[in-house]
Amino acid sequence: MSRLINRLANTLRTLESYLFGGNGFPPGALALVHVHDCSPQPVRAPRFSLSNLIGDGMLWAVPKHRRTVEKRLKRKYGSPEYKLKIFTPKVHLRTCGTCGSDHEVGVLCPTCYKKVRTETELMQEKIQTELGLDPVDKDVVVLYDRERDEQPAEFWQGKRIVEMEKPRPSWFSKNLLQKSTQQQQSEPNELKPGHEKLG
Repeated sequence: MSRLINRLANTLRTLESYLFGGNGFPPGALALVHVHDCSPQPVRAPRFSLSNLIGDGMLWAVPKHRRTVEKRLKRKYGSPEYKLKIFTPKVHLRTCGTCGSDHEVGVLCPTCYKKVRTETELMQEKIQTELGLDPVDKDVVVLYDRERDEQPAEFWQGKRIVEMEKPRPSWFSKNLLQKSTQQQQSEPNELKPGHEKLG
């Protein structure tokens, strides 16, 4: 125990000498003293040693050298001898059957989606100008030119109609505006998948 206290006292003296220069500052009341010997002793400035300061501690592992440009480029682009990443062919591309643009598998065609998104934004602007910020208590139906005449007048009762002053684009289907949460009631005699008719 005394050995540990002596080592701690020596470390504190070394730290004090480096901080205050060993010229007696701060005053004796604030100076660090030895634990066993309370008599004032001249402070010597020993040679700085990192092992004395740290003792039995440990240093964190940090990079000691910067990664070279060659290694950085190999990690980024690969190497011709092993694998060249920049020349790897993409095999997950498909051609859109509607517009002919290439796109990745499992992703909507960006060209077709851009047209649908533009048309949807026009519809949203029209709804905003027609209805404003009033609370919507009825179903909102967006109709294009001459689509209101396809159904009788009783069909549109109880609905808020927003009309677009242009014909419906051929690629913009009507079922895009239908609710996807509507549940279809099945008939009692209708067979469901996985069930065999007994009889």
